[in-house]
Amino acid sequence: MAKEQGPSRVTCGILGILLGAWGVHKFVMGQPAAGAIQIVATIFTCGAAGIIGLIEGIMYLTKTDEEFYQTYVVEKKAWF
Repeated sequence: MAKEQGPSRVTCGILGILLGAWGVHKFVMGQPAAGAIQIVATIFTCGAAGIIGLIEGIMYLTKTDEEFYQTYVVEKKAWF
């Protein structure tokens, strides 16, 4: 079975935890609109919306590679 192509679950998880407030993990996953929304939300909430990136990063790391690929690459789920 060939390995699926797409963003790394671990890379996206770590970026979500460390730089999630700025939507970096969304840009890496190929979702620039969601990344831009995350940036705007972080600015307008004085950083409080950064918790979204933290939660998403943890969620990415708790999924298996197959679950991550199916949910975020194939189905292109943008939030949580």
